[in-house]
Amino acid sequence: MTVGVGGRGVGKRRGRPRSSVGAGTSYGGEGAQGPDGHGSDGHGSDGHGSDGHGSDGHDGSDDADDPQGAGGRRERRRRPTVAERLDAGEIGLEEAGELARESVLRTLTAAPKSRVELAQSLARKGYPEAVVGPLLDRFDEVGLVDDAAYADMLVRTRHAERGLSRRAIAVELRRRGIDDDTAADALEQVDGDDEREAALALARKHVARTSGLDRDVRVRRAVGSLGRKGYAPGVAFGAVRDALAEEGAAGPEDDFPALGD
Repeated sequence: MTVGVGGRGVGKRRGRPRSSVGAGTSYGGEGAQGPDGHGSDGHGSDGHGSDGHGSDGHDGSDDADDPQGAGGRRERRRRPTVAERLDAGEIGLEEAGELARESVLRTLTAAPKSRVELAQSLARKGYPEAVVGPLLDRFDEVGLVDDAAYADMLVRTRHAERGLSRRAIAVELRRRGIDDDTAADALEQVDGDDEREAALALARKHVARTSGLDRDVRVRRAVGSLGRKGYAPGVAFGAVRDALAEEGAAGPEDDFPALGD
């Protein structure tokens, strides 16, 4: 006895179904076929259906409406800058000034900055000069931005904590936007004697770490380290000579260049 399913003869014994051309039901995912060879679901023998879908059943038309994209990841929209919002009329100069003020206060709460550094930060965020200039002028007036005090602090901390020379500190002050006159006033806190003492302290540390090495190697490494701190060759060699003399490892006097800048 057989039972007809979609035009196929299926016996009681289980096994691989026999192929039947023109069967009412198509195995392998195809729909029923009509007399012209095209399925009733709109898919033809070439895998293209009447709805315009390809063999994978998807033409990608939904991707444009999918905010997450075909990969399932949501694309982040770029936030407009303050300048763009001003141009579009979304905010006015007064509101932009308030936003800039809040930004500067957050920055200064984290760490002191020079006026140039603050102006650069606001410019990167899209604030126009019409907002930045008056705002920083006001911060200058109330003392929240003080380049002279900032420069003094940098000189003290860089010399005392990092052992930097005047020359190295001057480079950093310039990089941070401190003008030459303000930088010169701040650098007066460190004189030649201060530099030699700081250089000697650094040299002691370096020669102590290389006590088992050849003397020339110790000198070369210590002098190179002091040079990276901005010390002139004369100051660096003099500090290393004194450090080695303190531990009894100094060589002849003429092994080192004369002191001086």
